Amino acid sequence: MSETTEQRNSDEAAVTPEAPETEVSSETSTATAAPGPLGLVGGVIKTARPRQWVKNVLVFAAPFFAFSKSTDRTGLLIDAVIAFVAFSLTASSVYLINDAIDVEADRAHPTKRNRPIAAGIVPVPVAYGAAVVFFLAGLGVSFAASWQLAVVLGVYEAVQLGYCFGLKHQPVVDLAIVGSGFLMRSIAGGVAGGIALSQWFLLVTAFGSLFMVAGKRYAEIMLFERTGAKIRSSLKKYSASYLRFVWATSAAILIMSYCLWAFEIRQTEHNSVWALISMVPFLVAVLRYAVDVDGGIAGEPEEIALKDRILQVLGASWVITLFLAFYL
Repeated sequence: MSETTEQRNSDEAAVTPEAPETEVSSETSTATAAPGPLGLVGGVIKTARPRQWVKNVLVFAAPFFAFSKSTDRTGLLIDAVIAFVAFSLTASSVYLINDAIDVEADRAHPTKRNRPIAAGIVPVPVAYGAAVVFFLAGLGVSFAASWQLAVVLGVYEAVQLGYCFGLKHQPVVDLAIVGSGFLMRSIAGGVAGGIALSQWFLLVTAFGSLFMVAGKRYAEIMLFERTGAKIRSSLKKYSASYLRFVWATSAAILIMSYCLWAFEIRQTEHNSVWALISMVPFLVAVLRYAVDVDGGIAGEPEEIALKDRILQVLGASWVITLFLAFYL
């Protein structure tokens, strides 16, 4: 999942045997028959995948930790919101390009053939044009916060386009690129508000991202072993045991990094015990998510976060303990 393919992974979780070629053609021609202006606009919006914007809340991570010491809290919050909007627009431009590139493969897929571009609702040239508009809009919005944010967005776009045009087929490299998407979201929130990012913050974000990405790939491998579903070419070079090693190692480094960071927060925040208490819900949440990874059902992290009530309670408890550490 690269960032560009996270929605595609969720489609693959429900994959069934391929439909006959004639069925694909007939559905495509039916969809092409009546796009219309409203249908075209709706198709572009659907391809932009606003539901995936939930991942962009990571831009608020750095401002959250810096909020207590900020001399301009209103400005910091506004910059974080600007970063969220700018990153959402930029990510949507990548989704449009990704679907335009994969249009032929999607038309041969039993579920992805219903995507607006594959179904003929959004012509490929229109998709490319909309992608340019989304990217330029994201860049324009980013300058309202800082030029550094625009640089981060430019790097993100370049890396993701490299993924779309071939790097997604390279094992290990694809894991690094997808994980970097989450890391750059966190960095974007920091540069937007002019925040000096802690080394522990970067380590936690980086290995947390790798943990989720390796878990997603592991879920795809497990799905393939259980059902024989088609998988991306890069996954053919992985084994389940290798991906288990990657996500288990990432989880261990993630937990260790956060614990060391919590001790540092305690020292800098009036020796508050709440920073240490925050390790408990954080550790339990990681282990809880690891259960889903181990079961091969972590193909959609955002779905797990939205549906797992226990995980939501643990996340809320973690945020509350950190809030008390900074403000009590």
